[in-house]
Amino acid sequence: MVDLFVDILLVIVFLAALTLLVKPVGLYIARVFQGDIRLLKPLENSIYRAAGIKDGEEMGWKQYALAVILFNLLGFIILFLILVFQDRLPLNPQHLPGFAPDLALNSAISFMTNTNWQNYSGESAASYFTQMAGLTVQNFVSAATGICVAIAFIRGIVRREVKVIGNFWVDMVRCTLYILLPVSLVLAIALMSQGVIMNFNPDVNTTLVTPYVAPDGTAITGQTLPMGPVASQESIKEFGTNGGGFMNTNSAHPFENPSTLTDILEIFFLLLISLALTYTFGYMVRDTRQGWALYVTIISIFLISLGAMYAAELNGNPIVNGLGVSGPYMEGKEVRFGIIQSALFATSTTGTSCGAVNTMHDSLTPLGGGVALFLISLGEVVPGGVGSGLYTLLAYVIIAVFVAGLMIGRTPEYLGKKIEQTEMGGAAMIVLVSGLMALLLSTFAYLLPYGVSQIANSGPHGLTEIFYAFLSQANNNGSAFAGLSGNTMFYNILGALAMLVGRFAPAVAALMIAGSMASKKHFRTIAETLPTHRLPFILWLFFIIIVIGALTFFPVYALGPFIEHLLMTQGVTF
Repeated sequence: MVDLFVDILLVIVFLAALTLLVKPVGLYIARVFQGDIRLLKPLENSIYRAAGIKDGEEMGWKQYALAVILFNLLGFIILFLILVFQDRLPLNPQHLPGFAPDLALNSAISFMTNTNWQNYSGESAASYFTQMAGLTVQNFVSAATGICVAIAFIRGIVRREVKVIGNFWVDMVRCTLYILLPVSLVLAIALMSQGVIMNFNPDVNTTLVTPYVAPDGTAITGQTLPMGPVASQESIKEFGTNGGGFMNTNSAHPFENPSTLTDILEIFFLLLISLALTYTFGYMVRDTRQGWALYVTIISIFLISLGAMYAAELNGNPIVNGLGVSGPYMEGKEVRFGIIQSALFATSTTGTSCGAVNTMHDSLTPLGGGVALFLISLGEVVPGGVGSGLYTLLAYVIIAVFVAGLMIGRTPEYLGKKIEQTEMGGAAMIVLVSGLMALLLSTFAYLLPYGVSQIANSGPHGLTEIFYAFLSQANNNGSAFAGLSGNTMFYNILGALAMLVGRFAPAVAALMIAGSMASKKHFRTIAETLPTHRLPFILWLFFIIIVIGALTFFPVYALGPFIEHLLMTQGVTF
């Protein structure tokens, strides 16, 4: 039975612990990028020498953007080759074949863009070498890329009348060396202590104590238990908001997520960096109130979304209730941990650009699935992916400041910098491009037989399955309504396009804004300047985020989750 008090207490304690760490972790991140953390300085300097990097040499926004693109392009090429030729590479005790070219294209772009969308089953398609040398490496560098772009964006706001916003190579080394690697190592050890496997053994064939009789009458007497280096991938998968599961069932698999403690740890760490970056922002702009204002905004949307999903799943399906089934509606949920941890994981993973799941989103009630769809549609800002969430949130701030300035008849300013055409154009691209890509590609899928032939459900649920897939990929989330069979050339190629545009168009736009703002003069704050750290602006920003997300996608919500809910209450299924 559900204990409402215990569930609420769990959420309060969980969020309180996260909030207490926002300041120290955010401060640590800021000091890393300011070069104040020197514990590994000899190793850091040796990397610079080996790579020919000059620590004190900075880049303009175009040079920074080019470095981001070229570095990730190289990572894509290497991963693509690993996937295609994995049958000829070591650490493949299952003798798995190489990926088909279209699947390798989709998968390599997926991990390179921090999406980790998977049109394959991890334990039966990817070798240990692929998992470690290919996918895990991209988990680190794709997460670091997003954080580096966010830090460059902050520098653009802080700096005055200069043309440089940092050095991408230095930022990448520091982020990986001081933030991602040490925490991921500690988390991996913690996960191993709780039973997450970490080995290079072949899969284990076992004999069942009691044979299972399949519906067709076949007796199944054995089972294959997958092995592999899971803990190392699991830690960075969560901490870097990547989400790609070693196992096909992701964090619902006991080898990835064996206990209540590991479940809480995984949710905790997938939220930590994104939330802490709000304090990093406030510290670096020398006004921590600004960071806390962003934190309050996103945590408010997060809590409302969590409550809505929890209520939807708690109320369940009236069709099932009518059959005399009592208790909470657990179909598709994580039955080991209950509705609250299922809802908390689903809300966290769709609010960030993670995509790790312990609950099958295709099995959520229509309104519960609608909450997941809504969170992704906001552009991953609640709290969003590592780095990408912050610069997307700041794009919403720029729009909010600009609209508010027009309403009160003043030139829009944010932290002493005027908001002009370049900033508004870049902010519009950051906020809108991913959603427009999802709408466009979904339209192709709805109209063509290649698209509709791959959905498992007809009616509004099938519509949601297709749109969720493209929206998840365009916003670099990676979670899925698993009723869609995405491993076709049609979905692999269109999905790869959605991920590429959804990742790099906003990132380049963020760097363009950073370069523009860094070159501007700083204006002194006066009494008439719009205060962006107080409650009225927090409410205004909240409103802007919701309205842009709702207005852009409301027709899809209406034709998908909303109408499916109404039909469900009338006893109609699909």
